Amino acid sequence: MSVVRLLTHFLALTVVAALVGGCQTTGTDKLVASSAPPEISGPAASAIAGDMVSRLAEHVGPGTGTILLKPDGSPFGGALEASLKAWGYAVVSDQKTDGEKLIPLAYVIDSYDGQVLARLSTGSLDLGRAYT
Repeated sequence: MSVVRLLTHFLALTVVAALVGGCQTTGTDKLVASSAPPEISGPAASAIAGDMVSRLAEHVGPGTGTILLKPDGSPFGGALEASLKAWGYAVVSDQKTDGEKLIPLAYVIDSYDGQVLARLSTGSLDLGRAYT
């Protein structure tokens, strides 16, 4: 019986991931608007943001460009911006940069079946993690 339940949860998570992944981009060079539920606590948001930024730095290098981030006003948006700055990235929201490497970044945080699903997206990279 537990195998059936495990397979059911796996299938449900796979379907959710496929649906979320399929609607994340609006084109080849545009990202979706960032979103995170406001009920995520400050400490949880900071822990998730710190982990996700460390993963991002593994792929693009720490402090290698200016991050274009349009936060949604949630605790996670603020925690992500603080974590990016702690890793040495310059963060802008609407300003134009002159000759700097600009990395557009979007995030989506959602909860499913007692887990928090986090995703960071750039124009060429998608990082996703599940937290319990």
